Amino acid sequence: MNYKTQMEAAKKGIVTKEMETVAQKEQMPVEKLMESVARGTICIPANINHHSLSAEGIGDGTRTKINVNLGISGDSMDYDREMEKVKMAIAFGAEAIMDLSNYGKTNTFRRKLIDYSPAMIGTVPMYDAIGYLEKDLLDISAQDFLRVVEAHAKEGVDFMTIHAGINRRAVEALKREKRRMNIVSRGGSLLFAWMEMTGNENPFFEHYDEVLDILREYDVTISLGDALRPGCLDDSTDSAQISELIELGDLTRRAWERDVQVMVEGPGHMAMNEIAANMRLQKRLCHGAPFYVLGPLVTDIAPGYDHITSAIGGAIAATAGANFLCYVTPAEHLRLPDLNDVKEGIIASKIAAHAADIANGLPHARDIDNQMADARHKLDWEEMFRYAIDPEKAKAYYESTPVAERHTCSMCGKMCAVRTTNLILEGKNVTFCSEL
Repeated sequence: MNYKTQMEAAKKGIVTKEMETVAQKEQMPVEKLMESVARGTICIPANINHHSLSAEGIGDGTRTKINVNLGISGDSMDYDREMEKVKMAIAFGAEAIMDLSNYGKTNTFRRKLIDYSPAMIGTVPMYDAIGYLEKDLLDISAQDFLRVVEAHAKEGVDFMTIHAGINRRAVEALKREKRRMNIVSRGGSLLFAWMEMTGNENPFFEHYDEVLDILREYDVTISLGDALRPGCLDDSTDSAQISELIELGDLTRRAWERDVQVMVEGPGHMAMNEIAANMRLQKRLCHGAPFYVLGPLVTDIAPGYDHITSAIGGAIAATAGANFLCYVTPAEHLRLPDLNDVKEGIIASKIAAHAADIANGLPHARDIDNQMADARHKLDWEEMFRYAIDPEKAKAYYESTPVAERHTCSMCGKMCAVRTTNLILEGKNVTFCSEL
């Protein structure tokens, strides 16, 4: 194999098996896909050690993908439950899973996850540093952080969130801004604390070339983390967020020069009227790199329902240029999500992603909606259930209130508009009183 990464192969005109898989899934000519991978506008996160992977493409011209976050914390340490979430995510078609475990020795679960999962696997090495190294934050060196990155890469992680953009310049912008919510990124806050306590530059920024060397060796896609993303509406599109984004644009170009694939992460909490402009700004400053957004959450007052605030923002974002949506569950801001929370988050994100693909005119995106419409026209309930994002829930709702006539539902009964129109167009009469 005379290439290290998907990007290097694409630049050399080599079609990899991962490119062939993605081209088939996206119904895209492989030559067109290869050109986009070479430019960096599409990435194919595919670690050479993730052998169970079914490759996916993320970027312009591809279906909007979704990511599911899971993992243990010090207050909730049940790996069997997290594996159940993994199985659910895969069953519902999530293209990526991020293991955000931040307590104890996490590599046993992560290796099992990588062996099992056909979905892309992502991590945030910064979360794992304290447990992996068994050192307090102040005692961790720059080289220690790089050791964790290398460990995750060797295990087979396909993409890593690296908060390399929160350098001293960006921190100064944050301090001047005097935000309402300050830093809400977990990894960003840990790096900020380390920088302030040690007086050193961000190790991922200072030693960025070494980070890229590690990622290139295993073909890990760097997901440039937005440590200064807004954590409330009042902080969105401020100087701190934009200062970091400018740094991420330069880091994107430097990664591409080393044939390392890139995604750029984005907000956060943001009013609906700011989302489209932010998507365009990111694409401009980061040279068209794939954009990965958390939400955005379009209001701050819906704890317990943030899968909905996120789906609204995600649909707008993906219509305006975002390529990858990180799901948000009803448990956001409240607790570690349970199995039902995960399901609700996945479904909401899948709806947002699919709606955006339709709005963007992606070829064949509307096909399944047309099939659903045809099934509804025929009042074929079993066929409708097959096309539903969540067939089990749809069928359970339908069957929860028995109907007199199988072809109708309990909302309209025999006054169903579709039934009435079908009967008339078939040359039949519509009667109600004689049937009572």
